[in-house]
Amino acid sequence: MMRQRIASLVESALQTAATAGELVTTPFPTVMIGIPANPEHGDFSCNIAMQIAKGEGKAPRLVAETIIRFLGNDNSLLSRCEIAGPGFINFFVAPAAWQQTLLEIEAQGAEFGLTKSGAARKVQVEFVSANPTGPLHIGHGRGAAIGDTICRLLQATGWDVTREFYYNDAGQQITNLALSVQARCLGIGPDDPRWPSDGYQGEYIKDVAASYLAKETVDSDDRHVTALGDPQDLDAIRNFAVACLRREQDLDLRAFDVRFDVYTLESSLYSEGRVDEVVRLLKENGHAYEQDGALWLRTTDFGDDKDRVMRKSDGAYTYFVPDIAYHLAKWERGFTRVVNEQGSDHHSTITRVRAGLQALDRGIPKGWPEYVLHQMVTVLRGGEEVKISKRAGSYVTLRDLIDEVGRDATRFFFIMRKPDSQLVFDIDLAKEQSPDNPVYYVQYAHARICSIFENAAEKGFTAPERPLPSEIAVLNTPEELQLIKLLTALPDTVEEGAQNFEPHRLTYYLTELAGCFHGFYNKNRVISEDAPLTRARLYLLARTAQTLKNALTILGISAPERM
Repeated sequence: MMRQRIASLVESALQTAATAGELVTTPFPTVMIGIPANPEHGDFSCNIAMQIAKGEGKAPRLVAETIIRFLGNDNSLLSRCEIAGPGFINFFVAPAAWQQTLLEIEAQGAEFGLTKSGAARKVQVEFVSANPTGPLHIGHGRGAAIGDTICRLLQATGWDVTREFYYNDAGQQITNLALSVQARCLGIGPDDPRWPSDGYQGEYIKDVAASYLAKETVDSDDRHVTALGDPQDLDAIRNFAVACLRREQDLDLRAFDVRFDVYTLESSLYSEGRVDEVVRLLKENGHAYEQDGALWLRTTDFGDDKDRVMRKSDGAYTYFVPDIAYHLAKWERGFTRVVNEQGSDHHSTITRVRAGLQALDRGIPKGWPEYVLHQMVTVLRGGEEVKISKRAGSYVTLRDLIDEVGRDATRFFFIMRKPDSQLVFDIDLAKEQSPDNPVYYVQYAHARICSIFENAAEKGFTAPERPLPSEIAVLNTPEELQLIKLLTALPDTVEEGAQNFEPHRLTYYLTELAGCFHGFYNKNRVISEDAPLTRARLYLLARTAQTLKNALTILGISAPERM
């Protein structure tokens, strides 16, 4: 909002100066507007003078003087400009210009904070993509929160987003699942020596077995599977168990307010011949070779440190081969931009998948797809790490957290750190109703403003609609101006969060905005005998509540009116 105006003002000054023969560097580089670390140095800063000084043959400070001169003195946006250091230009925005932004925030309503930089271009985001072998664990939960919020940020910046879940329903883990359910069907438990060596021991396996023996029907996304009830039919058990756990995971995600547009099964890549086709193409292109009874991919041709096995000596494909086939399908579906949100344990996959896609010679860019990898989560209760779940047995499930601390707190906590940072999820803190709990602190700011409105209405005051500039000119205390400045930063924060795949930027912003509001409220009386000032401050708080709600909505978190 304000940053773009400053950039436009500088761009205009550059062009005017060039036309006047005062500047000779054309075309000019993109004008980048930053925010000084020290507020005393202005609201915004720019280093354009330093960028073009060499081409101008002048000292950066002299170039900065020229730019400032062509900014003009007749604009109402700035109160003054200063040159700092080797040639930075610091901009001080006029209070009236800050106050005017409140009217724009009101006019945009629920759309304030949204941008159109994506220009309705298509992007596919794959996230969660858990093996259907059990309930979603906390690692999946963090991936779900980060992936879903990335989708929301991309949508908020104008992208046409498709959300996709890739089910790894093939391979040894699925066989272990089927054997575990079969054992339960036969009355064999984990303590029995006949129990599968790599079997799944959670209580949910017993539930799946009971449902299978009862010949229940499971509706799971696009499939309807009815159990045969025969404990000897391993294929039937496998199909039913996968359907059961797909449904289980879908219920977990719905409780988390996470939805998907497309579900893709790994098994379909084999049944449709896509994996075999990819292997054929890699051979034809000369990037695959036989050695020691295995089929290898020359990933070293594409920057890997060594070649990788595609098909083992026993005839089974390694895990990254179907991944190549899957991503080729994404490309063929028209997704020239794809983002994969996965756990950090997938780091080794990136080079292999990209190498395989390059080896197909289909015009796929080198850096495609893009990846966001999240680090592990540690759950604490009473200062001690929580490692097991009553339902899953060996790990804490996403549903455990949602049931105990609520969806809003779970989502906020999962995204409040940069994805590549390890996360400590403190259950006690997430349930605490105090300023130390960040999600409570933010939501309470919204509820507190709603309470102020109720109190004001009882005393005959309401926030004005579309007030005149003179009516909001009284909003000039340091706390009021700082609050307004923070409100205007929402669009930039959303844009930066989307560009960098960093949802935590929005949680930081909300925490800062809530703190700014609480600080303003503690120092300034909103409802007073000064009627014009009361109405102006109510108007400011209406815009603050609106901004808090808009930002929380992008995160998929509620903005309660009472707490």
